[in-house]
Amino acid sequence: MTAQAQQLAGPLSAAVANLCVRLQPQVSPTTAAGFREVLRRLSAPLQVAVAGRIKSGKSTLVNALIGRRVAPTDVGECTRLVTRFQYGTVDRIEVVFTDGRKQVLPFDANGGIPAELGVDVERVSHIEAYLTNAVLRDLTVIDTPGLGSLDAASVARTEALLGNELDPVSRSAVAGAEAVLYVVTQGVRQDDQQALAAFTAATASREAGPVNAIAVLNKADTIAAETVEGADGDTWQAAVLLAERQAHTLKPRVADVLPVIGLVAESAETGGFTSADADALRKLAELDDATRETMLISADLFVSWECDVPVGVRTRLLEKLDLYGIRCALTALDAEPAITAGALRRKLLDASGLEGVRGKLNAVFRSRADGIKAAAALASVTALAAASGDPGERQRVHDAIEVLLAKPEAHQLRLLEALTLVASGAVALPADLADEVLRFGTSPDPAEQLGLRGRPPQELIAYALERAGWWRSFASFGATPAQSRVAHVVHRAYFLIWQQLRGGDDGRNPTCADGVRPGCGDDHRR
Repeated sequence: MTAQAQQLAGPLSAAVANLCVRLQPQVSPTTAAGFREVLRRLSAPLQVAVAGRIKSGKSTLVNALIGRRVAPTDVGECTRLVTRFQYGTVDRIEVVFTDGRKQVLPFDANGGIPAELGVDVERVSHIEAYLTNAVLRDLTVIDTPGLGSLDAASVARTEALLGNELDPVSRSAVAGAEAVLYVVTQGVRQDDQQALAAFTAATASREAGPVNAIAVLNKADTIAAETVEGADGDTWQAAVLLAERQAHTLKPRVADVLPVIGLVAESAETGGFTSADADALRKLAELDDATRETMLISADLFVSWECDVPVGVRTRLLEKLDLYGIRCALTALDAEPAITAGALRRKLLDASGLEGVRGKLNAVFRSRADGIKAAAALASVTALAAASGDPGERQRVHDAIEVLLAKPEAHQLRLLEALTLVASGAVALPADLADEVLRFGTSPDPAEQLGLRGRPPQELIAYALERAGWWRSFASFGATPAQSRVAHVVHRAYFLIWQQLRGGDDGRNPTCADGVRPGCGDDHRR
């Protein structure tokens, strides 16, 4: 293993890094330069781009995830630029110009990116923000202006940074994010799926799929609960139901859609909610029920109704929590009048849904960072070789990748590849079989991958073995060559789950359900 590979996310990234090192002397200087960029990215944290339409609350959500109000949320010149938030030993901002120049700027007095940069924005490529923030040690967050929603120059900057074209050093072929968090609101537009596909196709040259994309339903508190059947007038339940419907609409481009209230999450997580805010809410909680309910009918009534809490204070509460967050806080105070400001902040954080989003980020992205980064790197390597125009070079790279994927320990890469092929429609399967395959991308939990959450272990074991056998039979009888390749991967995935549930070995050199060792027969490498 090279010194470079020792810094990588895991063994799969290390294997791809070694492949790049071995291939560099065998390819053109341009392709070799692209491989060096692949190596650099492999040793960097997983890069997650936050995408969505204008005013969907992307930057507010970014602040909540980072735990610091650093991304500008008001419309201005900075919101027209791509901003990369990454770990650094010293807090600083670097404005990167299109000609490669960089200009270092300080954060503003509130610790955020200045609303005005004092430079010609048309000459800016993007912004690099370095923060001494533990969240960013293993995750780089990319805040984007979005696609199809802003001026042409902003869209062009986004596409250039994420990688639609090859430049002389092939940088843009490997400059994209490796995963995407797509932000929608309650009004999902018909072309959201196309926008998501366009965005993720630009991320590391990969199509969107349940492996590298999840979505959030932001501003969940704005949903009219009475318009959602089955919500019983409960706003959060309405958001959960609507998110489930949106997951079906965006399927199979995303692993899941989760509801969140970005504004409440940002205020609770970034220090925006203060003890003074808690004291003001405590005074509001002391009002009689009729007055409180009247004030909570609308924002105008909340700030204009006569009460002892100053209008300016109420306006500030609205800006931080909106009516839904204020109502949640008052409910918590009714239940526990002596609740501390810190405990009230935690109640608000729970009500925001942020922890659910973080949990899904950890399950879909962080726990699979090694595989996601390795798969994205292989996609970039393939794109670089294809762009070279040299058939011999392209074949050498293809053969080297096939050798890597044929190894038993590379099964996760095969599975990621199969998920991407099915999600993109490159390999067509009947709807029920496609759904079954895509479940492997929604969660690392075996029960959820089997679609049997909450069932007893023996049922899981029996089902995993039964499906392993079915997919092996399908691969051999009735499947097209492309379907057969996917089916063999799914067969082994089921078998490894069966082995794991039975408490077998670690799966690095297992025997198939029918006694054949994976990787030993040609059928496992087709």
